[in-house]
Amino acid sequence: MFSPKIIKLATETLQMARDKGYHLATAESCTGGLIMGALTEISGSSDVVVRGFITYTNRAKMEVLGVTGEILRIGGAVTQETAIAMAQGALEKSSATIAVSVTGIAGPGGGSSDKPVGLVHMACASRGGPTRHEKYLFGDIGRGKVREETVISALKLFQTAMT
Repeated sequence: MFSPKIIKLATETLQMARDKGYHLATAESCTGGLIMGALTEISGSSDVVVRGFITYTNRAKMEVLGVTGEILRIGGAVTQETAIAMAQGALEKSSATIAVSVTGIAGPGGGSSDKPVGLVHMACASRGGPTRHEKYLFGDIGRGKVREETVISALKLFQTAMT
C-alpha cells in the first residue's frame, strides 16, 4: 500500500517518538488520513500514535480543530495560518506531544495563480515549543504524487520536531 520509502520514514518516526517518550497526532486535509495510515501501517504503533483528525472541509476544520471562521475567510483553507491553527487544534484536542497538520491543493483541479495545484502548507505544534510552518510547491505532478510527497514531508517534519 505505501512505498518502501514511506514505510522506512514511518518506522523511523515511530522509533524516534518511542525513544523520546513522545506521542503523535495528525490533522489532515489534502492527504485524507494517509499520514496516520502510514504510521499505523507499522505494527505496534499504538504506543506512540494518539489520534488522527481528517478535516477535509472548512466546517470540519472549525468544528473539530477549532480553526476560526475568520482565518478561513481571510485566506482560505490553504494558508500558513490555517495549517498552524490545525496543528495547534490537534494538539489541544489530544494528549499528543507533537501534532503535524497538512492542507493543500492536490489537484488535478482547484488551483489558481496564487494557489497552484501542488501547493501544500504544513505545520508542526509541540507542547512547550514553537509551532513551525513549512510551505511546499510540489507542482502539478498528479494528485497521487502530491499526496505521497506530502506524507513524506510530514513524516520528515515529525522527525525534525523531535531532534
